[in-house]
Amino acid sequence: MAMQEIVAESVDLRAMGQSARMAAAALAKKSTQEKNAALLAIAAALEAGTDEILAANQRDLDLAAENGIDPIWIRDRIALQKRMPSIIADVRKVAELPDPVGEVMLDSTLENGLRLMKRRTPLGVLGTIYESRPNVTVDISTLALKTSNAVILRGGSDVLHSNLKLTEVLQGVLAQHDFPPDAIQTIRSADRRYVGEMLRLHEYIDMIIPRGGNGLHSFCRENSSIPVITGGIGVCHIFVDACADLDKALPLLNNAKTQRPAVCNSMETLLVHEAVASQLLPRVVDELGAAGVEFHAGSRALDIVGGDTRVLPALAGDFDTEWYNLTLNLKVVADVDAAIAHIARHGTQHSDSILTETPRHAEKFLNEVDSAAVYWNASTRFTDGSAMGMGAEVAISTQKLHARGPMALEELTTYKWIVKGDYTIRP
Repeated sequence: MAMQEIVAESVDLRAMGQSARMAAAALAKKSTQEKNAALLAIAAALEAGTDEILAANQRDLDLAAENGIDPIWIRDRIALQKRMPSIIADVRKVAELPDPVGEVMLDSTLENGLRLMKRRTPLGVLGTIYESRPNVTVDISTLALKTSNAVILRGGSDVLHSNLKLTEVLQGVLAQHDFPPDAIQTIRSADRRYVGEMLRLHEYIDMIIPRGGNGLHSFCRENSSIPVITGGIGVCHIFVDACADLDKALPLLNNAKTQRPAVCNSMETLLVHEAVASQLLPRVVDELGAAGVEFHAGSRALDIVGGDTRVLPALAGDFDTEWYNLTLNLKVVADVDAAIAHIARHGTQHSDSILTETPRHAEKFLNEVDSAAVYWNASTRFTDGSAMGMGAEVAISTQKLHARGPMALEELTTYKWIVKGDYTIRP
């Protein structure tokens, strides 16, 4: 099917919502063993169908190249070839993890004999809107399946062929294992009007999870009649303290910026204590510059490395920008307090790290930086469901209500109160 035919395809979102609600009710009756068997079958089907999946992905890659999309974005956000083994491994990891559904979070008996239990239950139907990253289709679908949630997916036009093929594989496994195929549905159109329609399906969808840029998140918050969990916008910082081990810091900084520069947990701003700035910044420019990094330097950093052609003066707004590429902000600060203040002013409450050999400074940073993930002597690149042992995640939440940080199995559940009495009445 040609791309233009897919874009123009008509979609009945209300019908999708109704079938998703029915599928969620059916999923709630499935045992953990049944769900795990389906997940392992999905992993096997992804392995067996890898060539077909990559062929569909290649169509998206070709279109992206024709449209002049940044090669870094294509590599990090669209291409699947190198990611298929880890995607499949994450599915198997989800199957191994404990099922949170039915977990008793609290169990107590009151003086009047009433027994109260707080028990985890599925959310119901998830609506996910995301840009690029076809691996998200598998991540969200498998986490939803494990937690007995149905899901309606609306991926970006740049990965539509990949998403449709992945959904076909997933639905095929569900049907073979007596699961409702409509537990996983993808909107078969890139028409943006369906995003607005999806945000108003409050009769059927229980939570909206957007994954993308600030524009998408703002649109969802402003137009949704459904609760929205936002996150994944990462202006992430690393602060190098005066007592940090600079030899160990350098490869960590390289990893945090260059490993996958277009992801939300990559470092966007390097803050350096003034006592070590003249030692560290030239080494950073040499090593990371060799990997293609361009630097935007604040005034004090510019005084130290401004003679290098790869270093430009930082402009207004640079320290608030998530670059998605090999651009790194540099700033010299007086101390840990100044670093914390900068992060409070310019950060997005995603991931921030301190490199220091002084525990007192580390604890101050960990306590006072108000982000979803705060690190001591580690790269911000670990803010990821798979890296944190969760198998995968549906998003990185930077909110404070319901979920924060990587949203994995527990974050896709709510709870109900179970109250047991003996014909007990309230006096």
